[in-house]
Amino acid sequence: MSLRTLDALTELERILQLAGSRVEVRVVREVDCRGTTLPVYAIALGNPAPQVPAIGFFGGVHGLERIGAEVVMAYLQSIVTRLTWDHTLHRQLESLRLVFMPLVNPGGMALGTRANPRGVDLMRNAPVDALEPVPALVGGQRLSARLPWYRGVAGAPMEEENQAVCEVVAQELLPRAFSMSVDCHSGFGVQDRLWFPFAHTRQALHHLAEMYALQAIFRQTYNTHPYVFEPQSLQYLAHGDLWDHLYLQSRAQSEAVFLPLTLEMGSWLWIKKNPRQLFSRHGIFNPLIGHRQERVLRRHLWMLDFLTRAACSAESWVPQDNQRHALHAEALQHWY
Repeated sequence: MSLRTLDALTELERILQLAGSRVEVRVVREVDCRGTTLPVYAIALGNPAPQVPAIGFFGGVHGLERIGAEVVMAYLQSIVTRLTWDHTLHRQLESLRLVFMPLVNPGGMALGTRANPRGVDLMRNAPVDALEPVPALVGGQRLSARLPWYRGVAGAPMEEENQAVCEVVAQELLPRAFSMSVDCHSGFGVQDRLWFPFAHTRQALHHLAEMYALQAIFRQTYNTHPYVFEPQSLQYLAHGDLWDHLYLQSRAQSEAVFLPLTLEMGSWLWIKKNPRQLFSRHGIFNPLIGHRQERVLRRHLWMLDFLTRAACSAESWVPQDNQRHALHAEALQHWY
């Protein structure tokens, strides 16, 4: 297999070449894919000072869900292009840190598989066990890498790709007083959803009031937005969720606010409009018609830009102590 067969990696490296010295680039890990070494890139720009907020954008965790990586890369390219002319963006980056990992699982992307080349589902691989019953197989299994949703060997270190994500999050996001992340996926239902932890329990996370406040300003800003904003546990529970693990890690380290979100694009809508996609493994998770893919990219870029602005302006909407109790109670009634 040649690197040229991995179109997503070629596109990412084209964007990085376009960006040049305007962004910080490093290879966090190099992973083996059937004898070929593939890089896991992390890209950062903006103010590195720990006093400023940050937001991270992640994609390509599941190699089969190509559209997730493409959404993150489209937003990265938008940022890179705007750096050449947008003075407002430059001022924003003086008080904000942006982090991108568009292609977390390059081996899975090259092979066209949900799992990494070792057969491990990266979203079932973290050391978090569900506290309540999970759906068979879908919730994570340790029977065999030949079956989907394989968690990996019990007690083994996390896969290299997940270690790369954890390293970047630990260095760039968790040390700050406020940070957010968005992990882009596809394949669930006919609606686009913004999920937040937990996946391993139906209990509410500590920062429920902050999530509720974020949803409120989202609705106020875009009152016709197409997203369902909800905890993942309303849909299903799972073992080994990576963002549950990182959120719990953030809670153990400090009182900082870390809000991890997962964009779950409703790919069943694409199948409804083009039923022939059912006969393609890629078609179940990605729009296969050109104009529909362009529409999907346009549909989500404004949302990612909103979240960037929300992170930069966190001090204006994050509830303070005298508000948190009331908002927490409202959120419990709304979601639970």
